[in-house]
Amino acid sequence: MSMTMEVDQVRQEEPGGNADFEWNKFNSILYHGHNYVKPYPNDLVFVEELRDFFAAELQGGEGLHGVDVGAGANLYPSLAMLPFCAKLTLIDYSTSNVAWLQRETQSYSASWDPFWEILAKAEPYSAIDKPRLLLSQRAQVESGSIFQLPREKWDLGTMFFVAESISERKEEFVAAVHGFIGTLRPGAPFAVGFMENSTGYRVGSHAFPAVEIRDTDVKESLRSLAEIRLLLRLEAGDDPIRAGYTGMILVCGKKLTNTES
Repeated sequence: MSMTMEVDQVRQEEPGGNADFEWNKFNSILYHGHNYVKPYPNDLVFVEELRDFFAAELQGGEGLHGVDVGAGANLYPSLAMLPFCAKLTLIDYSTSNVAWLQRETQSYSASWDPFWEILAKAEPYSAIDKPRLLLSQRAQVESGSIFQLPREKWDLGTMFFVAESISERKEEFVAAVHGFIGTLRPGAPFAVGFMENSTGYRVGSHAFPAVEIRDTDVKESLRSLAEIRLLLRLEAGDDPIRAGYTGMILVCGKKLTNTES
């Protein structure tokens, strides 16, 4: 084998980085249709946990500024923060996701009603009569990179299926988690979701990357940055939402007051 062929083979085997993928070709409509039009049971469990966590941590809280980083075509993290926020910022890097979010937050589709029904089983969610209208009034959609977020700006936050699903490189997974925690104010409650052992995924004709992570990787990425209040792992089960993963992980916690994120 020639030296040129050896170098080419090494390059092909190197994990792809975030910048190597065409995020503007992410088909938000297909992704939403596959993942959320029919609610996946694990997501509904996560929504219940989000409700209980934020309600307990933010008793009587309102007028806050929340953020959902890498919101994509998923509204349930934002809906879980809605009662506590006077402003709610949804950030995504993909231009197609940003356009989808701008449309969907104006009057969200019926696919999100089952998620709101779970949230509305408890206060303060049950006090909201018109969640569609309230989200349209409080939500603002922004384009941005998880690697270039402002520091200590938001009072609470969520990041679902993002850090492990934007690169094949473990160091970029860690950088994404640190970027998310860094953009929260000290003491801010947060919730993050991950696909366990994901080998990547397709949306339409385009393939997108993932890093194979487990709960130990999640805990290590948050070490010295956050206090973990809940770590829940759910099996993918007999009817997984797609091929190529073994489960879903939810972490709820609070950013430590002294961090180096």
